[in-house]
Amino acid sequence: MYDIKELTWEYHKNAERQAFVKVLMSGEIPEKLYAVFLYNQLLCYSALEKHAQINSLFRTTVGLQRAEHIFYDYKALWKDTDNPPQTFDSTKEYVEHIETIRDDPEKLYAHIYVRHMGDLKGGQMMKKKLPGPCRYHTFRNKEVIEFGRIIKETINSYINVYQHSVLPEAIYCFESATKLFKEMNTVDPYIGTEMEGKD
Repeated sequence: MYDIKELTWEYHKNAERQAFVKVLMSGEIPEKLYAVFLYNQLLCYSALEKHAQINSLFRTTVGLQRAEHIFYDYKALWKDTDNPPQTFDSTKEYVEHIETIRDDPEKLYAHIYVRHMGDLKGGQMMKKKLPGPCRYHTFRNKEVIEFGRIIKETINSYINVYQHSVLPEAIYCFESATKLFKEMNTVDPYIGTEMEGKD
C-alpha cells in the first residue's frame, strides 16, 4: 500500500524550507506583501476549485473550499482595487495546467491534497501570525479533524490505483508552490510591487 505523504515528503520539505515561508511564520509579514501572496493563491485556488466542484470532489467535504475566504482576506488588505498585485509566472502556469486536467478527478484531487490538507494542518499554526481576518485558514475544530481524515483516505485510495497519474500531480503542486515562494522574494514588502534587479 502506498502512502502519498511518504512519497511526496521530499517535495513537501523543500517547499517548507523556502525563505518566504519563514517570513509567513515570522508574525511580522507586511500586509501588502501578504496581500500579493493571497492574490496569487486566489487565482490558483479559484481554478482548482471550479473544476473540483464540477467533478463533485467536495461532496463529502462541503466547506473545505478556500477561494472565497482567500478573496475576503485579500480585499481586507489590498485597498487599491483598480490595480491588483502582480500575477507571477508560477501562478499563470498553474492555472494553465489545471485546465489540462480539468476532466480528471483523480489528478485534481492530488492538488486538493497538497493545498487543502496544508490549510488544515500548517495553516492552523500560520493563522495566528498573519495579518487580516485570516478566514483563509479558519475552520471549525471538527472540520480540521474530519476533513483531514477524508482527504487522506481519498487520496491514498486514488494513489494505490492511479499512482502513475496522481503522484506526478501532487509533486507538480508542491513544486509550483515552491516556485511561488521563491518569486515572492522578488517583491518589495513595503510597496507590494516587483523589485527591479533581483533574480
